[in-house]
Amino acid sequence: MRIETRESDDGAVVTIIVSGRFDIYLFNQFKASYEAFPKSTIFHIDLRYTEYMDSSALGMLLNMRSYLGGDCAKIKIVTSSTGIQKVLEIAKFSKKFSIESVSES
Repeated sequence: MRIETRESDDGAVVTIIVSGRFDIYLFNQFKASYEAFPKSTIFHIDLRYTEYMDSSALGMLLNMRSYLGGDCAKIKIVTSSTGIQKVLEIAKFSKKFSIESVSES
C-alpha cells in the first residue's frame, strides 16, 4: 500500500501517507485520496515514509492545491527526509504550502 488515508475522529483533518516512491504511477490513487473529502477539509501530506519524489509528484501536489481552492486550501506537508526536504526547497514549495520538517525517531 503506497497511499494510505486516515481521517481524524471529528472528520476535520485527513492525513494522506505516501510510502516508497511518489511518482506518476500514484497519480490516480493520490487524486482519489483527496477528492473523496470536502474541499474544506484540512489535509496533512505525510512524506516521512517517502523514499523518492519526482517532478510529477510536485505536479500532483500543485493539482491538489488548485482543486482544493488554491490559496484557500489547507494543506500541510510533513517530511523527515533531507532529500525530500531539498526537493521541496528547490521547488520553492514553502511559498505555496505549509511544510513541517520532523526528526526521525
